[in-house]
Amino acid sequence: SEIFTMFSNSVTNGGKTTLAEKLKSILPNCDILSQDDFFKPESEVETDERGFKLYDVLDALYMDEMVTSIRNWMKNPASSGVVTEEPQNTCDLKNVYILIVEGFLLYNYEPLNELWNRRYFLTLPYEECKRRRSTRVYQPADTPGYFDGHVWPMYLKYKNELEENASMQVDYLDGTKSQEELLSHVYSDIIQELNKLRE
Repeated sequence: SEIFTMFSNSVTNGGKTTLAEKLKSILPNCDILSQDDFFKPESEVETDERGFKLYDVLDALYMDEMVTSIRNWMKNPASSGVVTEEPQNTCDLKNVYILIVEGFLLYNYEPLNELWNRRYFLTLPYEECKRRRSTRVYQPADTPGYFDGHVWPMYLKYKNELEENASMQVDYLDGTKSQEELLSHVYSDIIQELNKLRE
């Protein structure tokens, strides 16, 4: 059997979780691992001089545990119990296992850089991102000024680092497009890549 790993990254509220869930429902033997599941407890997350909790940095996460989880899955994907209906396409994918890792800070993380078959990055303009963020309830709740003071600047910093890294092949997706459009694009792209693997 073959393993195909892809990473869906996005600005906050860019739609990566919804996209990952929809892909899982139409791809065979597909599993999702979410970076959000590896956050440290609030008491262990650093606070900056303005009182902002620094959640948008790697130090806020148990990254070693995440790497272990991904590697364990890759060693034995069949044991994860993932089985879905055969997808409606022409290529035979019975022996392919797909892992979607969804998160927001993984491309700049060295131990995982070699793993990705495909990298997707959902982007949003500032106003739309801020609007979506304001409609969500976070635990802990965003403090006043948190989006402008920490979340958005960290996203821009991270995106700039990615764009400057010429060796990093990333497919940038417009998060303002409909979920159907995004799903159709990424699904077609994955099937194309999987077909290449089978050649």
